[in-house]
Amino acid sequence: MVRDNYLRVKAAVAEAALRAGRDPARVRLMAVTKTVEEGRILEAIGAGADLFGENRVQELERKRGSLPLEGRELHLIGHLQTNKAAKAAACADMIQSVDSFRLASELSRVCVKMGKTQDILLEVNIGNEPAKFGFSPEQMDEELSKIAVLPGLRVRGLMTIPPFLENLSETAEFFSRMRKLFIDIRGKKMDNITMESFDCLSMGMSGDFEAAIAEGSTLVRVGSAIFGNRAYH
Repeated sequence: MVRDNYLRVKAAVAEAALRAGRDPARVRLMAVTKTVEEGRILEAIGAGADLFGENRVQELERKRGSLPLEGRELHLIGHLQTNKAAKAAACADMIQSVDSFRLASELSRVCVKMGKTQDILLEVNIGNEPAKFGFSPEQMDEELSKIAVLPGLRVRGLMTIPPFLENLSETAEFFSRMRKLFIDIRGKKMDNITMESFDCLSMGMSGDFEAAIAEGSTLVRVGSAIFGNRAYH
């Protein structure tokens, strides 16, 4: 079932891109493996999955050590505490959840010590929700200008989780705001930020990835539609 689900979601991603007049090859599908046992992840790998996301550093470490990930990417997408920055940087191809200058500074410090350049995304709290992590849209220019020049880091783009809403058209409005923010940043001249390097807009999950793609997402994070107990249609 995992194989079939992955292939169906992959096809749905491509179809959504085509409907939006976009190249399907420019939209990546991440299989989110939170709480997923390794046998089912291997099924996804067998179906062609080459990008995985994990919420917790401990699971990131375990899966990095036990899964056949050569030629594939493993990203951290969950909240990262500063005291686990070194462990995350040692395992993650990208850290999508950088949500403060303090965390970015610590990642910079440990990555310089490792001799590594870490790809990161800045997490945006696009709905300005008090219970969520991330930069407010109003903070982005100031915070990005500080983070972009930190050694050992390469800011590749933005990530968001919009407010949970029953009405998908309202969710799409938040995706639209993210697209505008992303385009605005790419159009500015900032040290260490170019249109070529600032290329990732990570938004959209199982219930809304098609709406996210319509608004310019370049990476969708899908868990339950791939690994859920019911077949994805």
